[in-house]
Amino acid sequence: MHDLIAFIGSNAALVIANPAAFATFAVLFGGGGFAVGRYFLTERIANLESRIARRDEEITDLKARQKAPEPDASTVPLFEMTEVLPPPPLNLNGLLVQRKESLHVR
Repeated sequence: MHDLIAFIGSNAALVIANPAAFATFAVLFGGGGFAVGRYFLTERIANLESRIARRDEEITDLKARQKAPEPDASTVPLFEMTEVLPPPPLNLNGLLVQRKESLHVR
């Protein structure tokens, strides 16, 4: 950018002598650069717009879930309220005693 300003400064006499030609070339090259950039970046712009639309949908879904009423305690299924306990620990002494008693009974 600094080089462009230095170039225009060194050629200021030419620019002042023909301002219409300078403005015409500036508009042509600026518009051409914009058109080429737009052409090559169209896919990326469309991708970003689709991502924005998807995020907007996600935000509205999350807001809808947040506003949903809380379920009553009576509507909670029973399987979520059951408690699963581990089996009682093995008592080897009790097994030995039961085995001896069962032998004597017969």
